[in-house]
Amino acid sequence: MKAAVFDYQCPADLQEARQALQSADGLAKIMGGSQSLGPMLNLRLARPATVVDVSRLPELAQVRVEGSRIIVGGAVTHAAIEDGLHAPLQGHPMHEIAAGIAYRAVRNRGTLGGSLAHADPAADWIVTLTALDAQLTLSSAGGERNIAMRDFMQAAYTTALEAQEIIVSVSVPDARGGRWGYYKFCRKPGEFAEASAAVWQPPQGGAATLVLGALDGVPMQLPELALHIGREGSAAASRERIEQAIRTALPQRDAVDHRLHAVCLARALAQAGLA
Repeated sequence: MKAAVFDYQCPADLQEARQALQSADGLAKIMGGSQSLGPMLNLRLARPATVVDVSRLPELAQVRVEGSRIIVGGAVTHAAIEDGLHAPLQGHPMHEIAAGIAYRAVRNRGTLGGSLAHADPAADWIVTLTALDAQLTLSSAGGERNIAMRDFMQAAYTTALEAQEIIVSVSVPDARGGRWGYYKFCRKPGEFAEASAAVWQPPQGGAATLVLGALDGVPMQLPELALHIGREGSAAASRERIEQAIRTALPQRDAVDHRLHAVCLARALAQAGLA
């Protein structure tokens, strides 16, 4: 199948994009790299009256440092992060994450903001940016607002993004000195994960953040297990404790799912040097 008829707009700047969305009166879809929206259009699962292409907006293609945070534009592609084209992200956890997303052809076009707006529960950025305590900046004709990544995704393919809002940027911590791990299970390279887990402990120690991904909905944090991990190290992250935490957090899942997520978490903790 091919897409139903729609108007295509490619604004020159963010202001023009906001005006295009406002004029569409809720009947527009934003297009980034079109790696998710494109197939949905062709299958006619999405039938917008207007498609607003934001992939070329200069305001969304920048990466800069503000204090202890790195601000990544919503239209920055996975490949640009993987290839280290932006100096602030070289050596950052996002560099490694981007390299493991889907296939290179997808990474060449797919964008950070587009992946987050699509909100597939198995997507890499959803779980990892939750662990990193990312903050999103959303923009519309009515102004800008900030929202934490942990509050942005509300359910599978459902977010707090309003019809006329654009993901302008994502703010992540400068990870130097922190501890980080991410592991996912896929049937073969390039496919969406069946289970995943991300671990982040900020510099100077403190409480770690443990997040499970590839669930039926939003990523799940494990605050009680995180309390035992930090300066305690490997003694706190025992295999038995991890498996018990997974069973408690996912009571409706079967033993296979429990095992997959427990192994993902254990390996992410090991990558972070916390197990």
